[in-house]
Amino acid sequence: MNRDMASCNTYNYGDAMYWDARYVQEVGSFDWYQRYSSLRPLVRKYILASSSVLMVGCGNAVMSEDMVKDGYENITNIDISSVAIVMMRKKYEHIPQLKYMQMDVRDMSLFPDDSFDTVIDKGTLDSLMCGTNAPLSATQMLGEVSRVLKPGGVYMLITYGDPRVRIPHLNRAVYNWKIVLYIIPRPGFEKPADSSSSVKSFMEPVPVTEEGLLPPDFVLEDPESHYIYVCEKLDDLLELAGLSLDDTRTDNADSSDKLPTNYDESVIL
Repeated sequence: MNRDMASCNTYNYGDAMYWDARYVQEVGSFDWYQRYSSLRPLVRKYILASSSVLMVGCGNAVMSEDMVKDGYENITNIDISSVAIVMMRKKYEHIPQLKYMQMDVRDMSLFPDDSFDTVIDKGTLDSLMCGTNAPLSATQMLGEVSRVLKPGGVYMLITYGDPRVRIPHLNRAVYNWKIVLYIIPRPGFEKPADSSSSVKSFMEPVPVTEEGLLPPDFVLEDPESHYIYVCEKLDDLLELAGLSLDDTRTDNADSSDKLPTNYDESVIL
């Protein structure tokens, strides 16, 4: 049984009614998988602070708030749950950098083509993979993500899905995505004391075989790791010129460890 099936239950996570009921009952915010403090190095590496960002399936998470505190200027948040959107609009009505809209990620027709520099997905594709008509829902969502993403833009997917189950969905010619994989342990994971494998930074890209598998000699210390797929939407003109996003982007490396003067790191720990 693959991890998609093992992680699903009888709930239809693609249904607005499920999420409306859940957000009525939940008290406080909840961030799926990883907090911004853990994801920050990769976010700063691939996403400029001036980028137009679309956060899909935002729920009641605080990641967008943390990104604004870290200098990000323009984040549009969407969710299928009207309950979540009403709550978040009220909570952040004083923060102009955050916009909230009720929307199904499988139909984002309110947004024109090439609307956003970046799309961030923390668990939304996973939710659809647990719903009814999962393959169709995934195709509809990823098609819409590709459509609203500008050429040269980045779709950052944070998921529990390993390459075997995610690459077949992501690596379709119609999306024209260049995919780079990173793997990050779950929060709180500690390497076994008797482990003999060398320590690797999660900032190191992980190679994937042509079949979409991890290399045979790759050691996955944490079997419950999260996978981060950075999908760059290739610009046909740049591709013809033999260039990539890395050749045209302002280098963020020097700023990735620098916090703005008004940034309070304690809010994301």
